[in-house]
Amino acid sequence: QVQLVESGGGLVQAGGSLRLSCAASGRTVSIATMAWFRQAPGKAREFVALSGPSITYADSVKGRFTISRDNTKSTVFLQMNSLKPEDTAVYFCAARQRGSVEYAYWGQGTQVTVSA
Repeated sequence: QVQLVESGGGLVQAGGSLRLSCAASGRTVSIATMAWFRQAPGKAREFVALSGPSITYADSVKGRFTISRDNTKSTVFLQMNSLKPEDTAVYFCAARQRGSVEYAYWGQGTQVTVSA
């Protein structure tokens, strides 16, 4: 089993920055990919960024968000710059094991609110 705990959310004005962290514990050796998703009120959960064999971003955050990973500490970060009100959502960390196509492990989420 793998446990994920996010931190770093909060309230920020448009144009500001936040840095999210996700610490993994348990069988972290089995993790190949860590990713961030978000869910805004009344909307479906959507992909934001992933760090695995490669790094991928959603078009909506390219050039503004940066995902990074510290494998020694089994932690993934999401640096969010130039935040917009439409970035307001609960941000979730997820982990996927080697050879799996599904994200089996999810954190509890951290709220990010961007005011206009």
